[in-house]
Amino acid sequence: MGDSHVARRMTLSLRVLGPLELVGSDGTEVRRVLQQPKRLGLLAYFALRSPQRFHRRDALLALFWPDLDTEHARSALRRSLYFLRRELGDGIVVGRSEEEVGLADDSLRCDAAEFEAAVKQGDLDRALQLYRGHLLEGFFVAGAPDVVDWLDGERTRLRDTALLAAWTLVEREDTPPAVSLHWGRWAAATAPDDESN
Repeated sequence: MGDSHVARRMTLSLRVLGPLELVGSDGTEVRRVLQQPKRLGLLAYFALRSPQRFHRRDALLALFWPDLDTEHARSALRRSLYFLRRELGDGIVVGRSEEEVGLADDSLRCDAAEFEAAVKQGDLDRALQLYRGHLLEGFFVAGAPDVVDWLDGERTRLRDTALLAAWTLVEREDTPPAVSLHWGRWAAATAPDDESN
């Protein structure tokens, strides 16, 4: 019985660096989630903010529904989680207790998480190939200023990480000249006012 449950769960791919994409393991775009900014924001938050941990519901209420009283905010979160579970499939958005929710292990691949892992492993060329553009550029979650602030901070942090990776590649003696030139131009175009280049 457990095996059939696992078999029904698909691995999703969420691309948040550059053009936004959410596709299932069968290659089908999950459009309904992409059309719901707050619910997409919740999924992105799960994927980007320590994806292997659970998040307390009360913290999510304060982040995503600060303008609602507790009862209405809890109802909005319940509806959002129900929507995500229905659209994404079984076993992707899971709870650890009545008060904690997050993503199941290995249920979602996220390019931003893969980018950071590649940087940590020193695979800078792969990391930069994953960095197709700024994090959720132009994306906005209405009525949630703390989410907007968090996104702005993450956007800046990931951009700065990509720029440092690019300049590190440029300065490495073993980097082929064409690769060095490519990433040097990219970094200069990405941050033209950066005086470190």
